[in-house]
Amino acid sequence: MVPGGHADLRAAGELLTVGRRHFVILNPAAGRGRGGGRLAAYRRLLEERLDDVTLAETTRAGEEGELAKRAVGEGYDVVVAVGGDGTGSHVAHEGVASGRQDVALGILPSGTGNDFGRNFGYDPRSPAEAVRVLAEGHTRSVDVGRVESPSASDHRPGTLEPRHFLNVVGFGFDIAVIDAAAKARFLKGELLYKITALQQLFRFDGFRLRVEPASGEAREAMQLMVTVSNGRYFGGGFPIAPGATVDDGLLHACRIGDASPFGRLRLFNWAEKGKHVRSERVEILGDTGFRLTFDAPPRFEVDGDVRRAAESTVELRVLPGALRVVAPPA
Repeated sequence: MVPGGHADLRAAGELLTVGRRHFVILNPAAGRGRGGGRLAAYRRLLEERLDDVTLAETTRAGEEGELAKRAVGEGYDVVVAVGGDGTGSHVAHEGVASGRQDVALGILPSGTGNDFGRNFGYDPRSPAEAVRVLAEGHTRSVDVGRVESPSASDHRPGTLEPRHFLNVVGFGFDIAVIDAAAKARFLKGELLYKITALQQLFRFDGFRLRVEPASGEAREAMQLMVTVSNGRYFGGGFPIAPGATVDDGLLHACRIGDASPFGRLRLFNWAEKGKHVRSERVEILGDTGFRLTFDAPPRFEVDGDVRRAAESTVELRVLPGALRVVAPPA
C-alpha cells in the first residue's frame, strides 16, 4: 500500500513470500449481523490453511481502522478484512496512509454488498474458496480513490480528515437509501438495498450539483444521484459504472439526472442490469479526479461509511496502483 499514489505498484501479479504473517479483522456486525454466522467457518478455515495468523474481532463501529493501524505498525504482511466493503475500506485507508509498500489487503467477504470483492470474482457464499485464495497469496496492484476534502464520519463527527476509498463515493439518492436502510428491521443483504431504494424513488428530493472533471468541461444540473467509482459495482451488485476496472487509473463519475418518480423507477430497473447508460439522463465520465460543488456541505458515503463534508466543495482523485490486494490472478 502506498500513500498519495507517489509510487505505482501495478504489475502482472506477484506471490507473497513464504512465512508471511496475517492479521485478520473480523466484523460480526457486517451484513446487519448476518456476517457473524460466517465467522466460525472463517476461523476454522484460517487456522487450517495459514501458519501465522492473528485474529481480532471488532466490538464497535469504526474499530476496523484502529485494528488495521495496529497491524500495519506491528509489521504484519497481510491485513485481512472479514466483512463488507466498509470493513475493507477502513483497512485499506490505514494501509495506504501508513506508507508501507510491503503490506497487502486480504478480502474475506461477509457483508451486505461485498461490491469491491465482486471485481475479483469473490462469492460471499464460498468461505472455503476465499480462504484458499488468501492462502495461495497471489497479489494484484489496484487503484485507490481519495477524497481530498476534509470530512467527518457519523461515528466520529469531531474528526475531519481526507479519506481513501476502495469502491465508491455516493451523493444524493444514495445517502437517502442508506439512511432508510438503517431504520429497516427485517431486511438484509441485497434485498435490503433494493426495497429501501424503491421507497426512496418516490420520496427523495433531487439536488443541484456542479461536476468538474480534472480534464474536461464542467456540468451543472439537478441530479437524482452521483457516484464516483473505482470499481464497477455498487449497491449489492448494480453495475453502476459498467466500463470501470479497479486498475484502469481512472475514477468514473456516474451522473443520473433527476426525473419523475416513474422515470426514476425506469432508471432504477435499467441500472440493475447496467442499461441505465442508454438514458439521456445518465452520463458517465472517466477521469483522474473530480471537483463537486453543492449548495451546502453535503453528506455522502464512502464505501458505506456516512460522512459530512466540511465545505460545499468536495474534491476526489485516483491513486493509480496504490494498493496490493490478495486476489485470484487477473
